[in-house]
Amino acid sequence: MDSRLELHALLLDLLGSGNVYFQPPPSDKLKYPAIVYTRSDIDNAFADSVVYRQSLRYEITVIDRNPDSDIVSRVSALPRCRFDRHFTSDNLNHDVFSLYF
Repeated sequence: MDSRLELHALLLDLLGSGNVYFQPPPSDKLKYPAIVYTRSDIDNAFADSVVYRQSLRYEITVIDRNPDSDIVSRVSALPRCRFDRHFTSDNLNHDVFSLYF
């Protein structure tokens, strides 16, 4: 839980506004530009059938009207971050990343 809150604070700082959302309900009206993130995987490392280390993977989506948003390059520069895909929906650009944090 602390790790997610640290990630949330990092994304708030990176975006420069409060438009960072963790698993927002569909009824939420998002303000743009925004970052939406969700936990997408847990990578367990085992020794003697016991988990000794866990790495959480998050899916981070940068949503912006600007197709050349500098937020995308800031997110992509995070350690252990990998670009996944880009798509446009409702005239908004979505850049999706995977991040182990």
